[in-house]
Amino acid sequence: MPHGREIFRGDAAELGRLHQSRWQWLEQAVGPAVALPTEYPDGYHVPQHSHSRSQLLHALVGVVLVTTRHGRWMVPPDHAMWIPAGIEHSVEMLGDVSMRSVYVMPDAIAGLPDGLRVVGITDLMHSLIVESEKLPQGAELEGRGGLIMGLLLHEIPNLPERPLGLPFPSDPKLVALCRRFVAAPSPHATIDEWADIVGMSRRSFTRAFHRQTGLSLSTWRQQACLFAALPRLADGEPITRVALDLGYDSVPAFITMFKRMLGASPRGYMRGARDNGEGMRRAPPRLDGPAP
Repeated sequence: MPHGREIFRGDAAELGRLHQSRWQWLEQAVGPAVALPTEYPDGYHVPQHSHSRSQLLHALVGVVLVTTRHGRWMVPPDHAMWIPAGIEHSVEMLGDVSMRSVYVMPDAIAGLPDGLRVVGITDLMHSLIVESEKLPQGAELEGRGGLIMGLLLHEIPNLPERPLGLPFPSDPKLVALCRRFVAAPSPHATIDEWADIVGMSRRSFTRAFHRQTGLSLSTWRQQACLFAALPRLADGEPITRVALDLGYDSVPAFITMFKRMLGASPRGYMRGARDNGEGMRRAPPRLDGPAP
């Protein structure tokens, strides 16, 4: 398989062959870690599969929906998903996606995560991923390349775990509701409204949604609103504008929700992310005033 940025386009049969070729190449590659960049079009679906290597799945641009038997997870910008070796998963692109994945041998170093998790991508890890994709892949690396990959591996256990994974239900009708909500989030969605849309009683809907996501609709809705808010706040948009655009009646109500979900105010959370090396590629959020 030639090294470089692959663009996955074409009919289903052709794309299936491309993916099969990549997976076969990956299984034969040597070295503790392999970094592969890929460009995907909006709506592209990578069918269910697994690797003998663990995967750090990070989208530089766009949003991905990862599905495993443990649930569905939408990973926000400046974050990644750690998928342990052997876990069956599929990936769907929500918008055009520039994906950067690092595939890691399970015994590459001590301390690698042993379960699915969403992690924050620090500035250091971002730089290491960008540099690693320029290196020859599938071979043992020495010198500068070996140092880059070695540091990248040692940084994976240090990536901060974030409670930001957004599980999606498995029922197609519920998935459709969730997707519509993610496209236009609002704090005012109610259980009764969603139950009526899918033709279920309130009790049946509540049980089904919790069983398939592990969350109540209220908590899931707040998580989805956070997903919409975080990249805008990180881009420096005023908190007031973000809160009102998301349908909150007041800024204090939005801040209260934010603190309840993430344990800090928007200002405090973004400041902490910058202090930890995350979010430095963007401006801090402002309470009011024009966006930059």
